[in-house]
Order: sequence, then C-alpha cells, then structure tokens
Amino acid sequence: MRWCPSFLLFCFLAVVHALSSSGDRLLVVLEDATQKDLYSTFWGDLEARGYSLSFESPKNEKLSLFQHGEKAYDHVLILPPKSKGFGPSLNPKNILDFLNKDGNIILALSGKSTTPSAISSLLIELDLHLPTDRSSVVVDHFNYDTLSASDNHDVLLLQRPGPLRPDTKAFFGGEGILALPRAAPQTLGNNNPLLAPILRAPATAYSHNPKEEAFNAEDVGATGSQLAIVSSMQARNSARFTVLGSVESLEDKWFSATVKGLNDKKTQTANREFAKQLTSWTFKETGVLKVGKIEHHLADEPENLNPTIYRVKNETTFNIEISEYNQDKFVPFEVPSEDAVQLEFTMLSPFHRLTLTPSRRTENSTIYSTSFTVPDQHGIFSFRVNYKRPFFTNIEEKHEVTIRHFAHDEYPRSWRISGGWVWIAGLWSVIGGFLAFVVMWLYSEPSQPAVSKVKKAQ
Repeated sequence: MRWCPSFLLFCFLAVVHALSSSGDRLLVVLEDATQKDLYSTFWGDLEARGYSLSFESPKNEKLSLFQHGEKAYDHVLILPPKSKGFGPSLNPKNILDFLNKDGNIILALSGKSTTPSAISSLLIELDLHLPTDRSSVVVDHFNYDTLSASDNHDVLLLQRPGPLRPDTKAFFGGEGILALPRAAPQTLGNNNPLLAPILRAPATAYSHNPKEEAFNAEDVGATGSQLAIVSSMQARNSARFTVLGSVESLEDKWFSATVKGLNDKKTQTANREFAKQLTSWTFKETGVLKVGKIEHHLADEPENLNPTIYRVKNETTFNIEISEYNQDKFVPFEVPSEDAVQLEFTMLSPFHRLTLTPSRRTENSTIYSTSFTVPDQHGIFSFRVNYKRPFFTNIEEKHEVTIRHFAHDEYPRSWRISGGWVWIAGLWSVIGGFLAFVVMWLYSEPSQPAVSKVKKAQ
C-alpha cells in the first residue's frame, strides 16, 4: 500500500490548483511585515483559489522577478512602501520587462504616504499620471462614510461599477457599496489606447493634500470623473497591469465594515467581492480568450480543409473556434449583442470585412463562420481575425493563401455568356455573308456575246 500516500498527494494537488490560466506563483511585495496580518482575509481568499504566495521585502537583495532569463513568478502584487522606492530589483525597467514576459501586476497605492518617484516614473511610462503633489487623496463632500470620515471626508462610498456586458456581471459589476479609504488619484492620458478605467471618482470629487491646512481651488489639477480610483492596462501581449488607488480597501476591517452615506442607511461593504473580481481579472481567471481550430474551404468541398490555393471568384467558407476561460474551465464565448467578431480577407488592404456569426456550439467553444466570394484579383491574400476589446485578451490570427486566375480550361465557353451572343451573331453573319458571296460568285457566270461567222474570201 505504499502507493496510497502518493495517490492522496496527487488527488490533493489535482483539487488545489490555481484558477488562473497563466500560473499560480504570486509574489507579494510587502516592506513592513507587521502589516501582513491586516490583510489576512485577502491572503486566505487568494490561497483558497490555489495561489502560492511568496512574501518578500523590496529590501531583500536576493529578490528578482527573473531566474535564468525567465519569469520567477507568474503574478506580482506590490503594496506601497514606506521608503522612497522598491530598490533595484523592482525598478521601472524590470517591471516593464516582467510585463513583456506575460507577467501580470497589481500595483496598490495609498494616500497615507507620499508615492515614491519610482512608481510615478513607472506610471508615466504607461501614460498614467499622478498629481504633482504625490501626497494627494480623493475627497468628496457628498459621497463619504459619515461613520469613519465625518471630518476629512476621505473615505469614499461608491457603487460597484456596472457590468461590461449587459447579459452578465463580468467582470467587475454587481450590487453593493465600495468603501475606498484615502485613495490616491490617477488620471489617464490620451496616448495609450490600452488603458481602461475600472472605477472613476464621482462628479463631486477632487484631489487634495490633507497636509495642507487651507484649500486652494486653483491648485486642483483634476476633478470628478477625470480622476480614476482603479485603472487597468492590457498590453498587446495580453499581460495585465492594474493600479488600485486604495490599498486600505483590502484590509480585513473594510471587507466587512459597516458604512453610512449622507442620506443612506447603514450597510456592509462589498470590498471583498470586488477584490476577488479585481484579482480574478488581473491574474487571468476571467476574460481570457483562446482560439481553437481555424478552417477554411471551398463551399462545395467541405472535406478539403485549409487549401493553400484558391481561384478567383471561388465560393469560400471560413470557420474559427473561440473559447472563453472562466474561473476554472473554458466555456463557449458569446459575443455581446452590440459587438461582433469580424473576418478580413486582405492583401494590402481588406477586400472583404465580414461579420462572423455563430454556426454551432460545443461543450466549451463557439464556432463562428461566414461565406464569401473570392475577389477577382490574383495574389497573396490573408484570412485575418483581429479582435481586441477592453478586458478581453487579444485575438490576432492571420493565415495566408494564394489566389490564382482561371486556368485555360476553366473559362466559360463563349455561348454560355449571354453578353457575347451579339458578337457571336456578328461573327456568323460575316461568315455567312462571305460564303454567300463565294457561292454567288462561283455560280454566276456572265453570258458570252454571239460571234458572227464570216466566210473568208478565197
């Protein structure tokens, strides 16, 4: 029975696995180890979902995001430090290199302390901007917790963000109130189309440095919805980077805190569920698309899949299989009603841009299809699907085929072209006229004149 312990260990590992589609190695960068107990519920939720947490201090000289040129961790959670930076191991270049290696990062900020310049430099690289005064917090005199911030009004009470798709509450939607204590504001630039806000400040909010005794309205850099509390960026390689403005919202006391707005009743916060949604998306438990089989063929030859050569004006069918990873398995991907997956049949520019419609569904995927006529142009063409949407991983597929002209025996005969009947009639009329002329010329001998016979005199 020596196999029993090994079998039980295998069963345990099979049950306890990370829900993330990209790995379970999570590095938590925490400078002050005494603050670890403040987030015990948050750590427990991550471990219950199968993550292997490694707590490291940024002052650890042996800390490195890479080992032998590869990622040492799959995900990184960076909590705000008390010192001026994270050291050489977590400088902006290394963090960007980690993103380029498909690593996912959550960067938590806090308005309690001044944000280090290294973090500000990193965010500028991504076109995310902090206020000039890096000690600012978001203040709102209309949407604050009257129980814990009756004087400073720096504990924001916000509704959870609406659903990304109307038919589901993914990825951050739901009911409930979020409590965001002393949130560090961010503004999104216009030069990075990969940025997307998750949670914006209310219209009545503004950024303010609590260390300043007097409020000067002229020093306010951004107000209202210009301020982002939680923002995200998905790189072109689908690596995810999330900035959480209020690290205190992850503490145990705010996971089950009772809050009260100006004219509202007392209620419990939904911070715990929102933290789960935020980490699920950043660590690729949701919103991950996978392409399965890609098939194209002649409309009347479905058994001959993916030929390399087509002829002009062929009727062609294209199929692509797409799945969506949701928590722990792949499910059929359903395109929102206001959106569409499109196929481009392109050479230097698209000759066709067609909407792919669901043709059938399997247990864990949806097959999208369309049919079209190959254009009357020979050359090297591509079937291209380029689907890039906020909060979904990117789909970019490109398959090249050759388009040739008609062969000499493939052109339709002249009598099958109705427009050519006039020319055929003209040709045969000329031939008929010529033959008639020849016949008339051959059988129309002119009459001979009479010759008088004169007897020659002797």
